[in-house]
Amino acid sequence: MIAKLELFFAKVLPSPFTLSIGLTLLTLVLAFVFGDFSTDHSQVISTLQAWQSGIWDQDLLVFGYQMMLILVLGHILVLSSPVNRLLEFITKGVTDTNTAIVIVSVSTMLMGFFNWGLGLIFGAILARKIGEKSAKENLNINYSLIGALGYSGMMVWHGGISGSAPLKAAEDGHLHSIMSDFPAGFPSEISTSETIFSWSNIIIFVIILIVVPLIFRSIKHKSSSRFDVSSLLTEVGLISEEKKAHPIENNRVVPLIFGGLISLCFFVVYFENLLQLNITPNMLNFLMLGLGILFHKSIIQYLDSLSQAIKGASGILIQFPLYFGIIGVMKESGLAVNFAQFFISISTETTLPIFTFISSGIVNIFVPSGGGQWAIQGPIALQSATELGVELPKIIMALSYGDQITNMLQPFWALPLLAITKLKASDIFPFTFILFIIGSFIFITGLLIF
Repeated sequence: MIAKLELFFAKVLPSPFTLSIGLTLLTLVLAFVFGDFSTDHSQVISTLQAWQSGIWDQDLLVFGYQMMLILVLGHILVLSSPVNRLLEFITKGVTDTNTAIVIVSVSTMLMGFFNWGLGLIFGAILARKIGEKSAKENLNINYSLIGALGYSGMMVWHGGISGSAPLKAAEDGHLHSIMSDFPAGFPSEISTSETIFSWSNIIIFVIILIVVPLIFRSIKHKSSSRFDVSSLLTEVGLISEEKKAHPIENNRVVPLIFGGLISLCFFVVYFENLLQLNITPNMLNFLMLGLGILFHKSIIQYLDSLSQAIKGASGILIQFPLYFGIIGVMKESGLAVNFAQFFISISTETTLPIFTFISSGIVNIFVPSGGGQWAIQGPIALQSATELGVELPKIIMALSYGDQITNMLQPFWALPLLAITKLKASDIFPFTFILFIIGSFIFITGLLIF
């Protein structure tokens, strides 16, 4: 089965950049035909204006730069000696594909549940480290499978502690602010104890945590992938410090002082956030910047690591703005709202969470942003839940589950992982497709039972 899936995706799936172009063209055509713009311009002009506006949206560009930093700073950190030793300790028990499956899937999903950014970079780095170990010790591990499992944190993140929808819903007054017309008694907020930390969500997460490694351990791991893991070793190790550089750049004291200062500042400024388990992209980047400098023996060594790490950021640099353009068109044309309203219009009290899950998954293919999707789809879902008598926490989690599971079909968030692991999208997608099937079944069953 795996070999057939790999053959299918190798033939059908283009590169992530080509796929982003295809999704852009499809979105533009849909907007031309079905878009409903609140402007006096023609359909074509309105669509093109929304497209370019989305590409250069300042908030999204800031977010794109944050993602580039997460990739580069995380890669630099793993090239330092202390983190390298830590990863060697974590992967010490890896002797074959089965042990690698358990270690990578469980640890990545736990990290992803805690924070999506940490899960994304941790899973990628851990998979890369196991690939290097496989090459060094000739373990013949299915690296493509392990790389895919390093992405598994993104199938549980929105139901986790950093989930956009449940966190926004927990803000005082937020629900009233996004609902233009809400009935008497409609809550202004919904506590995370009813969403993220509800028994139903915890049980669903634990089931996924157990089922995913069990299923992948039970299937045959023989792969048709021709990825040469020995190529990973050509980038391992820090470049010699015997370069012509200013003496201060080869001095150990400088990174100790400056890296230590950044790390100290991080804990002083973000102490309350840490207590609340509220980790933002800026926090994560600031921490990795400080630790990366602190853990390197010299500034020149840090710059050598930077020159290696930054190579992988090219995909994000070009592709993220294309997806921002798609988000702009989907939002301004009303297509995202229309998708959601169609499924909700055919829903009943029983099926509304399921159709919300499905519509959220479809919208996520075009709008791969949890916060952006909540802003677009959240008010519609809440209004429908109120009218049909569905519990609001349940509908919030249905939207979150749908958003996160189709990450397994969308290479947008996989770009950092692909850059770090050196895998192609067609290498991991046979396995992420299986993750999509597993997760969809568990999430839908959970929504029907709880």
